[in-house]
Amino acid sequence: MRSLFKSTFCWLTVAGFVFASPNLMVGQQRAIEVQGSVESEGSAQEDDQKGTPAAESKQVDEADLQTEHMRIRRDYRGRAMAMDTAITRFETRNADGKKVFVDLIGAVHIGEKDYYQALNERFEQYDSMLYELVAPEGTVIPKGGGGRDVTNPLAAMQVGMMAGLDLTFQLEEIDYTKRNFVHADMTPEEFAESWSNNNESVGRILLKSIGQSMAMQQKGGGPSNLSLLSAAFSSNPTLKLRRIAAEQMIEMDAGMAIFEGDDGSTIIDHRNAKVMEVLQKEMDKGTEKIAIFYGAGHLNDLQLRLESEFQMKRGGKIWMEAWKLRETKK
Repeated sequence: MRSLFKSTFCWLTVAGFVFASPNLMVGQQRAIEVQGSVESEGSAQEDDQKGTPAAESKQVDEADLQTEHMRIRRDYRGRAMAMDTAITRFETRNADGKKVFVDLIGAVHIGEKDYYQALNERFEQYDSMLYELVAPEGTVIPKGGGGRDVTNPLAAMQVGMMAGLDLTFQLEEIDYTKRNFVHADMTPEEFAESWSNNNESVGRILLKSIGQSMAMQQKGGGPSNLSLLSAAFSSNPTLKLRRIAAEQMIEMDAGMAIFEGDDGSTIIDHRNAKVMEVLQKEMDKGTEKIAIFYGAGHLNDLQLRLESEFQMKRGGKIWMEAWKLRETKK
């Protein structure tokens, strides 16, 4: 029973990082097209070589190491080098025949400081940056995130996990005050109404998470007591714990069902529908360079919506290094 509780708690904590919006926390490679021309993206394009000899990285079987929007990048010996998130391009033409591109930018809500710095630089190329935040319209996240609300139980778990993994918060590093940032999420009232109408509850999610944890244990998945104990007493406990957490995050893509109510889920499906409403408004205004910056757990559904509702065609993809998982020389 203790093992099941531990597994469920770990699963819910990691799921909170993958799927929750920032306010719920706190209160293959191709160049991306820029301004009509395809250019090399230095930091993102070269991420497979960072800290890894080129001869090693070339021997990796990429098909075994990535999901659609997140991956564990390994060297030829199978050693974890990094956890990456994807930026995937989608293209169409507007009513005037002009090319429009929409980049799905996946994120994890805790990560390396330089990961968020690289994202801040990338965000400057877009006309509109659609972002997630369940908050009243007009809310602006101050630089630095405005402090941590550790009275919130989920926030407290996240603060503890962040400290244990030696990472930093998305809200504290991303500059949401830029003029091109566009709120593309529910208000608290819309969220509460959807949650209620869809017969969703914390208890229901908890029961599903226990079932998911039991299924994972039967398949031999999830962190074992031995692996956690080994990590805690290793010479580099932070690195070992990062690797365990990263593996759990990748597995979360298969665990979306715990968030579903009678009609999909408010956390994913219904909020993503709101994103599409805002996207349509931006396109109606003639905006041509658009990004959707959401947690990686949202992106599979967003991708389907872009393809089915907007008839967009997929373009290139690049990877951004969110967590370092490799040994570093002292």
